[in-house]
Amino acid sequence: MQSEYQKMISGQLYAPADPQLKQDRITAQDLCFELAQLKPSRLAERTLLLKRLFRCEQDDFHIEMPFRCDYGYNISLGKNFYSNYNCTMLDCAKITIGDNVMFAPNVSLFTATHPIDAEKRNSGIEFAMPITIGNNVWIGGNSVVMPNVTI
Repeated sequence: MQSEYQKMISGQLYAPADPQLKQDRITAQDLCFELAQLKPSRLAERTLLLKRLFRCEQDDFHIEMPFRCDYGYNISLGKNFYSNYNCTMLDCAKITIGDNVMFAPNVSLFTATHPIDAEKRNSGIEFAMPITIGNNVWIGGNSVVMPNVTI
């Protein structure tokens, strides 16, 4: 039997109220909270917290605060990534970002979506589709990238 996480990242309907998914979101929220509390001059600490959030080894990225995400571990950053203020990544599905990508302020990436049928939607289930952003992309301010989009 598939876990709710496995259903989530494979585009199937899943229950976001699953205890493990709830705990994973709280862990990501705690890390985002810690990031928001750091003085801007504490860049090395910010990078370490972001590396924990994204579960990555690289450190050639810069993200202005505030930043928010659902899980963090479903986000893959390419080399030389920059995000300006107020970036939100709802990473219920994989978000893959290529090399040399820049986000202006208020860019949002939403992989999560909900059933159109009201009865299904009201039951609390949802699904998610991935987002892929290639190399050398700049996304302008106040942009929203929706589920299942490739740029």
